[in-house]
Amino acid sequence: MEKVLKQVVKVLASNTNYATMITGPTYHRNKLKFIQLSKVSERQLLAVVVVEGNIVKNHIVDLEVPMDEETILKLNLLLNTQLNGLTIEEINLAMISKLKEQAGSYSAVISSVIDEEEMQIYTSGATNIFKYPELADKTKASELISAFEEKQALAEFVKDTMENEQGDPGTGIQVYIGDESPVKTMKDCSVVTATYDLGEGMQGTIGIIGPKRMDYENVVDNLKTLKNQLDHIFKKT
Repeated sequence: MEKVLKQVVKVLASNTNYATMITGPTYHRNKLKFIQLSKVSERQLLAVVVVEGNIVKNHIVDLEVPMDEETILKLNLLLNTQLNGLTIEEINLAMISKLKEQAGSYSAVISSVIDEEEMQIYTSGATNIFKYPELADKTKASELISAFEEKQALAEFVKDTMENEQGDPGTGIQVYIGDESPVKTMKDCSVVTATYDLGEGMQGTIGIIGPKRMDYENVVDNLKTLKNQLDHIFKKT
C-alpha cells in the first residue's frame, strides 16, 4: 500500500507539474462493533478493535504498572458498554474524559485504545511551486514547503474536506480556490481533491496544489484516472 501511494503521488506531480499529496486510507464513519483487551505480558496488553465490515485493527498497549485479569475485564466492559455502535467521529472529548475518569489510574489505557492513529500523508513535487511566479515569492514558497514537510496543516485540511464532503457527488472531486482553502498558507493557491474508496468505509484523499490559474481540466482528468486506478487495485471484487 505505502509503495503504491508513494508512486501515485510522484506520477501525479510529474503529470501535472504541481505539488501533490495523498493520504493513506482511514476508517470513515464506521461504527465500532467490539473492543477486546487481552494480557500479553505483565506490562503489555493487546487491544483489538473491530469496526463495521469486520475490519480489525490491533496494537500493543504498554502498561506503567501490571494489570490483573479482573481489571482487564472491567475495562473491557466499560469500553464496550460506552462505545459500541458509535463511529470514531462520534467519540468526543467529553466522552473520552468521562471514560478516563471511570478508568481511574488506568486512564492511559483508554487513551491508547481510542486515540485516532496519525494520518499517513505522502507528498511530491513541492518544488514545482517555484515554476509559478505568483507562488515563487520567498515567503509564500517557504510557507508552502513547510506545510508539505510538517504535514500537520495538510492533515487538518484533509479532515475538514472529509467531514464536509461537498463537491461533485459522482467523482468525489472538490475544488478550493484562494480564500476558499481552509489552510492559511494556501490562500494564494488552488487546491483540488478527490476521495478514493477502498470499500468497507476505508477512504483516502488525493490532492493537487497549484496556482489559481492551474489547468483545471488536466488536473481533474488526472485525479479521475488515479482515483479509478486506486479503486480498481484495492477494492474487493
